[in-house]
Amino acid sequence: MAKISDTAINGHFTGKDILSLDQFSPSDIQLLFKHVSDMAKIAKNAKASDLLKGNIVTLIFYEPSSRTFGSFSASVKQLGGQTVEIQNPQSFSSVSKGETLEDTMRVFEAYCDAIVIRHPVQGTAEKAAAACTAVPIINAGDGVGEHPTQALLDLYTIYEKHGRLDNLTGLAAGDILNGRTVHSLIKGLSLYEGNTLYLLSPEQLRLSKTDYDKFSKKGIKLIEISNENEIPKDCDFWYWTRVQKERFTDMQEYESVKNKFIITPKLLAEYGNENLIIMHPLPRVGEIETTIDDDDRAVYLKSQIRNGMYVRMALVALVLGRL
Repeated sequence: MAKISDTAINGHFTGKDILSLDQFSPSDIQLLFKHVSDMAKIAKNAKASDLLKGNIVTLIFYEPSSRTFGSFSASVKQLGGQTVEIQNPQSFSSVSKGETLEDTMRVFEAYCDAIVIRHPVQGTAEKAAAACTAVPIINAGDGVGEHPTQALLDLYTIYEKHGRLDNLTGLAAGDILNGRTVHSLIKGLSLYEGNTLYLLSPEQLRLSKTDYDKFSKKGIKLIEISNENEIPKDCDFWYWTRVQKERFTDMQEYESVKNKFIITPKLLAEYGNENLIIMHPLPRVGEIETTIDDDDRAVYLKSQIRNGMYVRMALVALVLGRL
């Protein structure tokens, strides 16, 4: 399978790098979603699959991860493929000896059919894709940039509940400035008409003006708010995120803003509604009280996390030309 240089999906996933939601159209997303229910049946029924038999996927994560790493690993194995798994290569591999990212990518593309990469520096996935000439790269998160597969699973979770991805009202809360999951979700929602997203965050964690202007030009209506009493009561979803300690150099500043906004039973009773779903990309570090977990509207440890595996199963199979 040759790697395809054109980055836009245009209905054809085979051989494509998956770097950004900018590559997708609504029809591309719908094509992906068409396969997700089949992937769910395979996983839920422990049904043996050889869809990826003979394929090897390298997972190389320069930044700590458990859910995304585990989800991709399970996705490949659920479909009969195999993985080469490398976490923190800067600590023990040739990277610690000074090997460049480009050389590392060129080495591992010789061993596999696709590479999934996470890196703490924004833009690294694009550099990896430029270095690899033979196999596709899938971005599993690059610094404060994007996390496209998270956004795809988030969109699927919303679609699964509401049956649409247009004319939605949502709330994103927490670290909006550094939240790559939020950035990708905004891009995804921008592909559809009539969407409004309220952004609740401490002032110092608001979207940068550059990002705010860039995203707003895509057609989504963004409304920045700074207090819980500004949350609209007709939201279709709440998307809560943690304040990211690893993005701070001043721990006093971090302590002053962490858990600024917390979902409590009282907040949910006052501003929630029956059709709301509560989402979180995880991990959480106190911004949702555990008493909320048993609420039927809380999907972050239920359908949202499961959808991550199903969506990634479908995506990897499409990129490898098996669907």
